[in-house]
Formats: sequence, C-alpha cells, structure tokens
Amino acid sequence: MTAGGPRTPASHDAMGTLCQIYWYPLYAYVRRFGHSVEASEDLVQAFFVRILEKDTLQHADPERGRFRSFLLASLKHFMANEYNRARAAKRGGGEPIASIDVSGAEGRYALEPRDEATPERLFERQWALTILLRVQARLRSVSIRSGKAQLFERLKDFVTGEETDIPYREAGESLGMSDGAVRVAIHRLRRRFRELLRDEIEQTVADPAEVDDEIRFMLATLATAGGSRR
Repeated sequence: MTAGGPRTPASHDAMGTLCQIYWYPLYAYVRRFGHSVEASEDLVQAFFVRILEKDTLQHADPERGRFRSFLLASLKHFMANEYNRARAAKRGGGEPIASIDVSGAEGRYALEPRDEATPERLFERQWALTILLRVQARLRSVSIRSGKAQLFERLKDFVTGEETDIPYREAGESLGMSDGAVRVAIHRLRRRFRELLRDEIEQTVADPAEVDDEIRFMLATLATAGGSRR
C-alpha cells in the first residue's frame, strides 16, 4: 500500500485517497458510538493526523487481517487511549492530509437506516457504499472524457445492478442503438466498472491478494444494506 510507504508525494496522495474513502465510514462509526457531531468531526480529523504523524500505516501487516479492520481497530484504540492527548489537533489543525468536505456528513448520517446496526456494521456498510460511489464517479468521468456521457447516464443502472424497469430495447431506442449494440455497450461498461473497482479496492488493502475477498465482502455488504434500508 503506497500510503504506508516512505514520505513521498505519491504516499501523500495515497494517504489523501484513503482519507476520502474512510473519512465518512469512520465518522458514521463514531456518531453511532454516541459522540456529538462536532466531537465526531474533531475525533476523526485528529485520528488521521495521528496516523500521519506516527506512520501508523507502516504497521499494517497483511498477515493480521484486512486493512479496513486494522484501521477500525486503530480508531478504537485512539478513542480509548489517545484522543484526549491529541486535542491539540483540533478542527482544521494539524498537518493537512486531504481536501475533504465534511459539511454534508451529518446530513448524510441523518439518512442512515433507522435500524439496530452496530457501529461496526455501519462502518462496513458505509465503506462499501463509499467504494461503490467512487467507482461510479470514475466510470462517469471516463465516459465523459470519451464522449459517451449520454450512453453512461442511460445505461448506468444496468452496469451497477440497480433495479430498473427499462428494457434493453427501450434504452436502445432512446440512444439510437439496436438491442444488440446496447448489450455490447453494457458489457463494455461492466468490464470497465470491474477494472475500476479492482483498482479502487487495491488502494485500500495491504496485500493485492486481498482484492477478490474484499470485493466479495463489499458486494455481500451492499446486498445486506439494500435489504435494511427504509
């Protein structure tokens, strides 16, 4: 994992990516744990600052489990033992890690299902959703750059497996494409989606051998989340 390597521009960028992926899942965990909005924002920010200061990611051992589990365990330790000593890293303080917009976090949290999910389950669910949204955004950007924005917007639900009542023929008519051409376009989009998903997951694991297991875990988590939403 590049983020856990020596201090270089590449490792700094990789750390920024990890912050963007994990910031909200960790925030949701802390909020479900019972902390206030302000305390949750401060705590997660201080946690990331401490990770950078202590080079915590260099201690992520692939033999000891998944990186997301390592990160959550590190947060739990930080909450229990170190947060009060890290209050100097207050809101906006410490070394800047990444440009993360925290303003919409509480609004997003308010939309969480009103179920009995534990903080750990909520963290896993939000990790999976964040990965999915990032991959969708990357696929949209790829489509726009290749001049296929309209194609993506019309076919995106077929690609990600979301429920849709639109048959291939209707989608094809709106795009001026035959049924067969639509099927080919969906196949290509799905293949590119899988490539981007693997790339995204690779940025969150300590060992590339974990990628397939993490993808399976992500899909299972999303399937469970879909059944629990309001």
